[in-house]
Amino acid sequence: MPAMAATGFTTPSVLRKALHSFLPLRLTHINNTLFYYKNLRSFPLSTHLNSSASGMCHLAQAMKGDANSLLKGVADRSTIEAVKHILEMAKRASARREVLHTDFLTPPVLKESMIVLEKLADMKAVAQGGYPQAERCRLSVGHSEVLTTAPDIVAALRITGNFGFQSCSHGDFLGAILGTGIAREKLGDIILQGEKGAQVLIVPELVDFLVSSLEKVGNVSVSCTKMPLLALEYEEPRTTTFKTIELSLRVDALASAGFKLSRSKLVDLISNGDVRVNWTTVTKNGTTLKTGDVVSVSGKGRLKIGEINSTKKGKYAVELIRFL
Repeated sequence: MPAMAATGFTTPSVLRKALHSFLPLRLTHINNTLFYYKNLRSFPLSTHLNSSASGMCHLAQAMKGDANSLLKGVADRSTIEAVKHILEMAKRASARREVLHTDFLTPPVLKESMIVLEKLADMKAVAQGGYPQAERCRLSVGHSEVLTTAPDIVAALRITGNFGFQSCSHGDFLGAILGTGIAREKLGDIILQGEKGAQVLIVPELVDFLVSSLEKVGNVSVSCTKMPLLALEYEEPRTTTFKTIELSLRVDALASAGFKLSRSKLVDLISNGDVRVNWTTVTKNGTTLKTGDVVSVSGKGRLKIGEINSTKKGKYAVELIRFL
């Protein structure tokens, strides 16, 4: 790789333009050098007005030493930290009269962030995932006088190939995309389309990179093209619902019943980090589940916990909703 002269500090927009100029070169080490900087977590600005002292008055009062009270009732530590980060972003947006954007958020983080941000005076938040049923969404935060329209912060790509002879799972597509060097938080939903391939939601600044970099999914050679969000094809997820009677509400008990796996196999999957509850990896077999929790197992799909009732014999009758 040719040597690059050192620069002083620069703005995010200048850095993005400089990095874009290197992408068409398809340099051998792009994933290890230039793309590392391209893929840093950032909050690009869609609107920038002159900051004023009044811009942070209400939010500063709400934020000052009050983050923990705003997050009271949130149990998951990783979710709490993520929401705190978004609150800090909201504080900057209010002070500078800017609109700032997150990367793609998991449903629990998005839900808790929206609840907290609704409590802050004069602030507005808009969630976008590219289509109405999107699970992973980006959040735009700004003063209500500045955030007047939904920013253009989500792009869509179509991945096609000869999937009629070899079908590929969600994990296959995700693994192939992450293999190009793109971080998970830069990706939204992946909508599978069977023999037609898949549609992928992504941050707009990485569209050109993925189009030029993604060559295979599994053993299938693919082509990747940008598509309008309005052209996305999606439908309500197909599910099947059934009930199980269990002695406890432990994740190993309910997940083994839901995915038709032995308890020992489920325990092994938990030990290997292949089981997630509400998009967070679980490490303890005894993690207790409740109505509304979503359990996902690598290579097996997802399961939602429905209504839970106690039986006369002290057991639990649990409704399980399996996503097909």
